[in-house]
Amino acid sequence: MDGTYDHVVAEFNAKLSEINNGTLISLKNINKGILLCNDALYHLKTIVEKKGFKNTEDEIRFFKRIKVEPLSLLVYFNEVRSCQLHMPRLGSRNKLAFLNKKMRRVNKFFHRYSDFVHYMDQDLCYLDKQYFTRSHQVFPLYALPESSYLDPKFFTSHDMLWARIKGMNHFTLYIRSLIKEIKQKNKANHSNQTRLKPIKWTASKIALTELLYAIHETQVINNGTDDLKTMAHLFEQLFGVQLGNIYKTYSEIKARKGNRARFLEELTERFNHKMDQDDAI
Repeated sequence: MDGTYDHVVAEFNAKLSEINNGTLISLKNINKGILLCNDALYHLKTIVEKKGFKNTEDEIRFFKRIKVEPLSLLVYFNEVRSCQLHMPRLGSRNKLAFLNKKMRRVNKFFHRYSDFVHYMDQDLCYLDKQYFTRSHQVFPLYALPESSYLDPKFFTSHDMLWARIKGMNHFTLYIRSLIKEIKQKNKANHSNQTRLKPIKWTASKIALTELLYAIHETQVINNGTDDLKTMAHLFEQLFGVQLGNIYKTYSEIKARKGNRARFLEELTERFNHKMDQDDAI
């Protein structure tokens, strides 16, 4: 085959690489992709109507290799668009159930046309004249987006089926990537929830009150803008403890004989001891 279609194919591939640069694609780029595929198919159809084919081999190659690329991606973009528009917005379980249903539909499609899929996967050619020339046209009974190209001069008995198979292969990769992304987010959320499991204060409430007053006095949380009651409430939530009347507890701490900040001094002593032990190793 000569270079009759080269400029259309080259322009299509160049623009396609700008919008389809990843497995997961935005709705905006999907719409661009649909327009791009339709534009390429329109130009290819115009050339075929004007120039026709030199021989049967050229006709087979066009419908088997050339037209199928934009047509298969038209199938892919339409499937992805429908998937994004109808997928549940909330709940990972709902989303996964929806995507698994899509996968079952895809598997059913491939099973239905398994003989032809096998023929194309093996790159066989003994039925190409029947499948990819216009002398054996059979109008399909289904109405799909690609059916708009059922011009007798521009389709064969199997070129649209071949395009749908290739498009569904792309769509399968999209679904798998989407399922993987949802599962990874679930795993990350589960890890975060595990890390944020409740912790419990196991020393005395008086010790925690010492710590509360010391932190408040040094203004190391929110620059000291929170009052004692607010901080006490946060401590209670964080450590799962009820501090009671912190002002009364503070008065009892001040009334102690000798070392009054006993818990804070114990922290300092234990930390210094830890460093001394590490230095000795």
